[in-house]
Amino acid sequence: METILITGGAGFIGSHLTRLFVNKYPNYKIVNLDALTYAGNLNNLKDIEQAPNYTFVKGDITDMEFVKELFAVHQFTGVLHCAAESHVDRSITDPLSFVRTNVMGTVSLLQAAKEQWKGNMEGKLFYHISTDEVYGSLGDEGFFTEETAYDPRSPYSASKASSDHFVRAYHHTYHLPVKISNCSNNYGPFHFPEKLIPLCIHNIINKKPLPIYGKGENIRDWLFVEDHVRAIDTIYHNGKIGETYNIGGHNEWTNIALVKELCRQMDQKLGRAAGESEQLITYVKDRAGHDLRYAIDATKLKEELGWMPSLQFEEGLSKTIDWYLNNSEWLANVTSGDYQKYYTSLYGA
Repeated sequence: METILITGGAGFIGSHLTRLFVNKYPNYKIVNLDALTYAGNLNNLKDIEQAPNYTFVKGDITDMEFVKELFAVHQFTGVLHCAAESHVDRSITDPLSFVRTNVMGTVSLLQAAKEQWKGNMEGKLFYHISTDEVYGSLGDEGFFTEETAYDPRSPYSASKASSDHFVRAYHHTYHLPVKISNCSNNYGPFHFPEKLIPLCIHNIINKKPLPIYGKGENIRDWLFVEDHVRAIDTIYHNGKIGETYNIGGHNEWTNIALVKELCRQMDQKLGRAAGESEQLITYVKDRAGHDLRYAIDATKLKEELGWMPSLQFEEGLSKTIDWYLNNSEWLANVTSGDYQKYYTSLYGA
């Protein structure tokens, strides 16, 4: 029987991943470890919290003794490491917390896995979920591949690059069975509204300014979160040990074009006049070290494992908007209190 630890399983990507594994693999025991910081929310998992194969544990991955004890108690056969500080703006104002969680937390988990699995690595797996931002910035052409040299430009991407290196080091030095995936920007339900799409949805609903960095010319490759966790499932079960797989959506959009499409769809769904929400667009000072373009070449994942994204962006965006409009209480809860102070410090309004 598989017993899998999912770290950060109450967060955005983590909650979708936890739900998928709990529902798809009833014979697996799934343990969700989450510190429940600002972006971790057990309301994201209300629908599975009573499932017989699901257990939640509140705890911090940087507490190595706690993590080692957790491994000893549950005898994990696999780890899906999703827990991370992930917002670039926060990393610029507080880089040390990103080092602590993303680097030291990852090493804590690697060390616990190494010690628990020592002498019996057969059937074990440490899967590290990473980001395309470790590769740096692209010009107008080209794509990130699994062979692209790392060139992180923010404290966030530097911390994720470091954690990737530690995972590979534990594989090569201690023969720990590992897999890594680097994914493009995700969007979808349960996304904390500090990121572009949920932030703009929240602000359009409340007729607040839509802050766009610089001229909105930065380009990102977008992937619906449920497609991402399907890819993780595929790689976990069928990918090769020691390999890295890039996961991309084949959906490149400039920030300004994305926000205008979001405004168009929301005006229709909210019964507003065409172009009304677009009037909320407000250009703000560009982010320090803002990467111009990310784009993923996911050919390896497609050719080796047969994975492809299921949704085009406009369709996925429509589903995402509908979810937020139908879950106004969830949105109100996560945007109260400390979030308001953080938002004001970042955008001044």
